[in-house]
Amino acid sequence: MGNICRSPTAEAVFRARVEEAGLAQHILIDSVGTHDYHIGKPPDTRAQRAASQRGYDMSMLRGRQVEVADFSRFDFVLAMDCDNLGILRRLCPEMQRGRLGLFMEYASRRHAEGEVPDPYYGGADGFERVLDMVEDASEGLLRHIQKTLI
Repeated sequence: MGNICRSPTAEAVFRARVEEAGLAQHILIDSVGTHDYHIGKPPDTRAQRAASQRGYDMSMLRGRQVEVADFSRFDFVLAMDCDNLGILRRLCPEMQRGRLGLFMEYASRRHAEGEVPDPYYGGADGFERVLDMVEDASEGLLRHIQKTLI
């Protein structure tokens, strides 16, 4: 929603996977929020701490809000949950709605949820859970891209 917890975590994790695969020059990656709560702000310190413990650097990321141009700029516009997906559907031009989806659609392991839960109001374990889910979905998304687009 505000682009300081889940989305920047997904951006950092997916960026690391893409770099490991040697595809950084071919894949544009960004994260955005659907609300303007934290534009220009760095990711939540708890999200940064959890990510850093796994080797991901989020320190340079800053929150921004989705723009209509994003729907044509990116092949995939993936939401962390159904509420945000609904907002994206309302903002997205009809011709580009096929680019929308849930990030967890690319996860290979079974998780209790099909959505990435918002850890903002919880403890450190919530940020660890988000990382587990995002790492799984990032690997699946990269495999999908490698099979279909590259």
